[in-house]
Amino acid sequence: MKKKPVSIKSIAEHLKISVTTVSFVLNGKGKEKHISDLLIQKVLNYAKEVNYTPNQIAQSLRTGKSNILVFMVEDISNSFFSKLARIIEDIAYSKGYKVIFCSNENNDEKSIELIRLFKFRQVDGFIIVPSPGIKSVIQELLDENIPVVLLDRYFSDLDCNSVVVDNEQATYNAIQHLIDNHFKSIGFITTDSTQTQMTDRRGGYERAIAEAGLVSNVLVIPYVESSAGTSRDSIKKFIIEVENRDAVFFATNYLAQTGLKVLKKNAPHLINKLGMFTFDDNEFFKIHTPTISAVSQPMVEISTEVMKILLPLLQRKEANESPKRVVLQGKLKIRESSLAASN
Repeated sequence: MKKKPVSIKSIAEHLKISVTTVSFVLNGKGKEKHISDLLIQKVLNYAKEVNYTPNQIAQSLRTGKSNILVFMVEDISNSFFSKLARIIEDIAYSKGYKVIFCSNENNDEKSIELIRLFKFRQVDGFIIVPSPGIKSVIQELLDENIPVVLLDRYFSDLDCNSVVVDNEQATYNAIQHLIDNHFKSIGFITTDSTQTQMTDRRGGYERAIAEAGLVSNVLVIPYVESSAGTSRDSIKKFIIEVENRDAVFFATNYLAQTGLKVLKKNAPHLINKLGMFTFDDNEFFKIHTPTISAVSQPMVEISTEVMKILLPLLQRKEANESPKRVVLQGKLKIRESSLAASN
C-alpha cells in the first residue's frame, strides 16, 4: 500500500494544533506571529521526524515565489550555452534560487510549450535564448510582469531586457584580421537564420569585405542541415572546389567543426594553407592542428550582466524601469589558422 505523503494538515492533527500555526512555523513566520519557541521547536522536530517535504507548487501559489528560474537555450549540450549555464547556476544559487535548464532546439512550438509549462508551475523568472517566432509569447510574459531576460539574441521591435555580444563588430574585426594577413578570397559560411545574432555576423563580414574592395562569397546552409552536421557536401564545394579560395569564416563553432571534418577527409593538404576563423571559441580549437582562431564571447561578463538585470526584477525593485539592452564585446583569439598567408 502506497504511503500517504505527510501534509501540514496531518502534522496539525497529530500535534493537536491549528493548520495555520503549523503553516506559520514551517514558513519561518513563527516568531513574527508570536508563536512560542517551545511550540516552534515541537513542530520543527515532528516535521523532521516524519520527513515532511513542502508541496512546492502549493507553496509558490501561497507566497507568489518558487525561488526557481528557467534557463532556456537552443541546445544545452553546446559548449557555449553549457558554460553560461554553469556560471548562472552558481550566481543564482548564491542568491537563493535554483535553475531549471532546458533546450528549445530553436523550435517555436517547443519553446512555447516549455514557457507555458513553467509559467503554470509558477517559476519566478526566465532567461531565454529565443527561437525566431516567439515574440508574442515573450510579450505575454512581460504583460504579466514575469521577469524575463533575453540572451544571445533579441527581437529588435520588442521592449525586453537582453544581454548580447556585438556580433557585427566582432565579425568585422575577425575578417579585418584575415585581410591584414593578406587573404583575398574570404568565404563566409552561415545558416539561413534571420535572427539578430546571425544577421549581425553576416553584416560584419559584408562591411569588412566591402571596405577592402573584395568580393563577397557567402554560403547559406539550412539550419536543420547545419545543426545535424549534414551540410558536408555544400561545404566541400564551397571550400575545396572554388578556385583561389584562400580563407573562410564560420558563423558558428559547429559549422567550423563540420568544415574541419570535411577538410580532413577530402583535402587534408589544405588544412595548413587555408585561413580559418570561427565565431564562438571552443576547447577543441585550442588543441587542433593547426590551432583555430576564434571570436571568444565573455562568459563570466555575460552571466553577470544577465543576473544583474534579473535579480532586481525578481525582488520587484525595478518593475517600472525601462528595459536594459546590454551589448558586450567579443575578443579575438588569434591562433595559427588565421596566420597562414603570412607564413
